[in-house]
Amino acid sequence: MANIILRPGWQIKESRATSLSAYLNRRAFVKAMGLGSIGLSTMSLGCSQQARSATDPDGPLDTIPDDAPREGYPAPRNPAYEVPERVITDRLVTSSYNNFYEFINQGDLKRVWPHTEQYNPFPGTLTVGGLAEKQTLDIADLIRSVDLEERLYRFRCVEAWSITVPWTGFPLAKLIERCKPRNNARFVKFICVNRPEELPGQKHAHWYPWPYFEGLRMDEALNELAFVATGLYGEPLPKQNGSPLRLVLPWKYGYKGPKAVVRIEFARRQPATFWNELQPREYGFLSNVNPNIPHPRWSQASERFLSTEGVEERMPTMMFNGYDEWVQELYPDAPRSYAGPIIR
Repeated sequence: MANIILRPGWQIKESRATSLSAYLNRRAFVKAMGLGSIGLSTMSLGCSQQARSATDPDGPLDTIPDDAPREGYPAPRNPAYEVPERVITDRLVTSSYNNFYEFINQGDLKRVWPHTEQYNPFPGTLTVGGLAEKQTLDIADLIRSVDLEERLYRFRCVEAWSITVPWTGFPLAKLIERCKPRNNARFVKFICVNRPEELPGQKHAHWYPWPYFEGLRMDEALNELAFVATGLYGEPLPKQNGSPLRLVLPWKYGYKGPKAVVRIEFARRQPATFWNELQPREYGFLSNVNPNIPHPRWSQASERFLSTEGVEERMPTMMFNGYDEWVQELYPDAPRSYAGPIIR
């Protein structure tokens, strides 16, 4: 039977998503009018899922949980992971231009941070199941127990915009080692937070199969680039950036890096993934950054690099997002010239 996706009437093509310059220019206009953050959220700029209150955060840098562990910050930069051809994206851009449908999935989709007040990442636990030693890890204790490092990575969204981010965290391989998977585990699945009472996007969007879930082959998860992020720009993660834990897989599109991960499962068979299950023609399991494989609705050959407020630079998309030397052996069949839409 054909898999028919009935999109809500409000949903637009990702390629038509608001550009950073338009988004920030609109914010500057509202500020100049003297309306402030409350005026911005109440103007006729799209659907709003909840009204602002006096307890809501004042800005995108005010959403770091007060009880997030701060030991080890700022972490030392690992010089093996640099992005010499690009500047580091301004912290305000990285924290205010986000996709996080658990918080907001209608209207002004990139404006996530005002909807984060009710979400409490800490205390939190990470449970391990499937083909591994069953255990429950306290996330704060986990963060305190590892040697944190900072890595500068390119980040590429399937919507064809990109940023450069200094992430703080530790290799995913270290976490997998602690989970003690069985020898027959070939895949690992990541399941994210599911708290509709704290996450307005989950509460209002019943058409999505919450919680968010993603998956990797074991060889991908053990690659040295795969990273568990606990912070960015020398501080713990803001809520809209995935607190308390998120994955960073710099050679894959951003949605392959699930945010607010609370459960890990090891399996022998390939697990389903959120966007592939919803729209299999558009989002594959691998979802590697490859300029030769266009999205069915737009090209992936170039991207809008976002550096600072209102500044965008169009540049060509690099094979595996510039991490070809680290991951090319994992994907020997990846097309090196234009191949048309391919979903795997």
